[in-house]
Amino acid sequence: MVGSGAREHALAWRLARSPSLTELHAAPGNPGIAAFGRCHPVRADDADGLLALALTLDADLVVIGPEGPLVAGIADHLRRNGIAVFGPSGDAARIEGSKTFAKDVMRAAGIPTAGTLAVARPPCVVKADGLAAGKGVFVCRTAEELEEALRAVRHYDGGVVIEELLDGDEVSLFALCDGHRAVPLGAAQDFKRIGDGDIGPNTGGMGAYSPVPWFADADELVGQIHQPIVDELARRGTPFVGCLFAGLMLTSDGPKVLEFNARFGDPETQVLMPLLESDLLVTLAAAAYGDLGSGGLTLSGRAAVTVVLAGPEYPARSDYAGVAIDGVDAAEASGALIFHGGTAVRNGALVTNGGRILSVTGTGGSVAEARAHAYAAAGMISFEGAQNRTDIAAAVDG
Repeated sequence: MVGSGAREHALAWRLARSPSLTELHAAPGNPGIAAFGRCHPVRADDADGLLALALTLDADLVVIGPEGPLVAGIADHLRRNGIAVFGPSGDAARIEGSKTFAKDVMRAAGIPTAGTLAVARPPCVVKADGLAAGKGVFVCRTAEELEEALRAVRHYDGGVVIEELLDGDEVSLFALCDGHRAVPLGAAQDFKRIGDGDIGPNTGGMGAYSPVPWFADADELVGQIHQPIVDELARRGTPFVGCLFAGLMLTSDGPKVLEFNARFGDPETQVLMPLLESDLLVTLAAAAYGDLGSGGLTLSGRAAVTVVLAGPEYPARSDYAGVAIDGVDAAEASGALIFHGGTAVRNGALVTNGGRILSVTGTGGSVAEARAHAYAAAGMISFEGAQNRTDIAAAVDG
């Protein structure tokens, strides 16, 4: 498992439950993953280090979590040396790494998406063309917001894309792909802004829930949206093997794609993995070897809600380190799942080490029940300066 965040912890947690698993290793991993796998001091962007580790371990499968290593082509480096990888090639990962490339692929595949504007004029959306850790999108309804967005987007590498502003409900829709077939995984809704009521700057995600009660077309939409993208990338000689994540806006004119990502979402993975009943390891290995078969994936029919606990200056800063964390054991004893996003162990104690520190996931028979569980568990955890949204899934009826 390549990566060190809460997404990777959630994936590793589910992989560890597979009867097929013999050993689980992570690079670099985190204290949560270390509870059921061995962590190695190899960075997620160290291609040669990851290859050496995989060869030393005689790894049967490498699963790459973060987008940065995927866009950098680390999956290619491993595959060239005989390692099976779940994660797209660098060329296929451009679907996330370049908004301009993604628009070109969507046009060729006939996918409905927000229109690109030649002139920046509100209302509009300003996007960094390259990777921005979920923070490079700015919704501009006024001239002041547009001016601020254009200043902010200069801090990211690459160009700028200006799009029309779409109105509707957002949903994240996931599919697992083997290079020629897209299999629905599930849908979730995340909460990107730092503050209650969707105010403040964008973050990597402050919480999520699944299922989305008002969204019932997941399987059909994967056929209409993900499969044509998989077909188009294969036609271009860059087959997509991995998790294809579509951010959708459900408009009055039908669903439109806001963006594609080339990996599992964070924090959406933290709500999808507890609901997944299929064997994740067998499925990811089948995709990596190019044959997902004709079967689908099974979700439990229950609900999950994740609440992210972040450092006091997040998202402006993601380096909140060395502060003691209390209450994790009590929260886990309540039945909640605690996925580590930015933690470390210092002198035997769990401490903060990042921006989004922990993802607290509750499950239940309904979203409301799962939400109550998640917030009760989150209330048991404390560290100085902790912040979280209090309205994750609050408006969901079901």
